Amino acid sequence: MAETNDANASLHDYDPTASLRSAAETAAAFAAAPETAAFLREATRRFAEILASGGKLLAAGNGGSSTQAGHFAEELTGRFHADRRPLAALACTDAGHITCTANDYGYDEVFARWITALARPGDAALLLSTSGNSENILRAAAAAKEAGATTVALSGKDGGRLAGVCDLELICPGAGSDRVQECHLIAVHLLIDGVEGRLGLA
Repeated sequence: MAETNDANASLHDYDPTASLRSAAETAAAFAAAPETAAFLREATRRFAEILASGGKLLAAGNGGSSTQAGHFAEELTGRFHADRRPLAALACTDAGHITCTANDYGYDEVFARWITALARPGDAALLLSTSGNSENILRAAAAAKEAGATTVALSGKDGGRLAGVCDLELICPGAGSDRVQECHLIAVHLLIDGVEGRLGLA
């Protein structure tokens, strides 16, 4: 009998229907929650005032939240909907800083030292954590407050230890980090959209 050598013999079918339904339902709940719109109105107002006054926006997060912090900053320094002047935003994604600080001071300090170096009164820090329990994000919030910067948090589930710590916060729905991060991405886009609109740049 001839042997079969089917590399795909162990693969299973995948039906994305349940995941798509979960993503849609979570996004719908996020959009319908009155606190979402309230947060976006206030956060965009503060961000726009900071940028109009010559301040800057800093952003930080771990893993997927780090990429969203970077996305937030690059859409402001680059462009989003329209050609307009670049806006002052910076994300803590520099590998040199992160690895140096983690090696010398521990990973819990990577964002706090960066914020201490860069934040000034009149700036703002956007801090992303799906659980709200990341120690380095909690220390970053404390460092931003010490520097006199406005603190804004995007978290998930019950907000974790970050709940109630920042000047503004939005706790996003979602049973897992994937759903929370999807809501964070929506929030990031709407924050940028709102800042452009408030500054008359959209």
